Amino acid sequence: MDTRTALLAAAAALLLAGAIGAVAAPDAIVDPRQADERPGDVRIVDTVVSPGEVRGETAELRLGVDLRHRGSTVENVTVRHRAIGAESGLLVDETTVDVGDVDGGGERTVNGSVDVEREGGYRIETVVFADGERRTSQTTRVGGVAALTPDYADSRVGFTEGDVWPTVAVSVREADNETATLSVSLSVTNRGDAVSEPLDLRVLLRQSESNVIADEASETVGEVRPGRTDTVTTTVEVPANYNYYVDAALWSDDVLIDETQGVANLNPRETISADETVEEVDFSVEDFTRGGDDAADGADGSDRGADGDSAGDSTPGFGPLAALVALAAAALVARRRP
Repeated sequence: MDTRTALLAAAAALLLAGAIGAVAAPDAIVDPRQADERPGDVRIVDTVVSPGEVRGETAELRLGVDLRHRGSTVENVTVRHRAIGAESGLLVDETTVDVGDVDGGGERTVNGSVDVEREGGYRIETVVFADGERRTSQTTRVGGVAALTPDYADSRVGFTEGDVWPTVAVSVREADNETATLSVSLSVTNRGDAVSEPLDLRVLLRQSESNVIADEASETVGEVRPGRTDTVTTTVEVPANYNYYVDAALWSDDVLIDETQGVANLNPRETISADETVEEVDFSVEDFTRGGDDAADGADGSDRGADGDSAGDSTPGFGPLAALVALAAAALVARRRP
């Protein structure tokens, strides 16, 4: 056998061996580009939580999930969010976002949201699925939801907070032995970046001992430029020789925006201060019912004049209230005598 014949025989043997190998192991021959491509993988890199729509009882938490993709295309990807109470461990809300197929490598952000109540804290559990199979997960804790301001009460306009310049300033315009006409000035500041919308200012004057409303007034706070302070003045008329709390509030479409308090000391023998500690108590309908005999009386069922004693019928202002209480007490005493 010559050399040429031997080479042809060897080549035929190699072709026959290759054909047999291809039939026996078809996966042995693959595209080199496919051999270098890794299986598709998707992972959570980071989760960002931000407040969305804030309502009276509930708030929306917006969730931005950064997904990192590597390898081949990952099909039918979904992201599930669960909000679970931090203390109760109960499921509060659950949402699912359909992402679809993820390819191209790199990172992408998937946006979602959950609704929670504006109290307590929460644990946000985020899970990524591919074709219904769990691929990765991450847990984020959120607290202080109660500190979020509802959208309807979100305003950058409020009463001025200063160390020297008074927020509430009261002066006497006219006075006699029975009544006093007071001028009440209140400072309002715009802490925002835009001109404010008009607001309603309401002022109440409460007698310090009985909490009876002596007079009230309302004014309109016009547009206030950003960073500026405006002064609004109103006039009230009250019985003389008493001390009063000056309660002021800013309202926008019947929504309470801000409130403050001052005092008007018209009793030269006794003064009051607005810096008092208020103790929170459970709400009781009976405590706020109007129309009863005790509705206009003080906390101890009596009202005192400027000298600290119960006033008679001839005393202006709140004296008749104390006289009625005294008559009722006298009647009870007379009834109990044999």
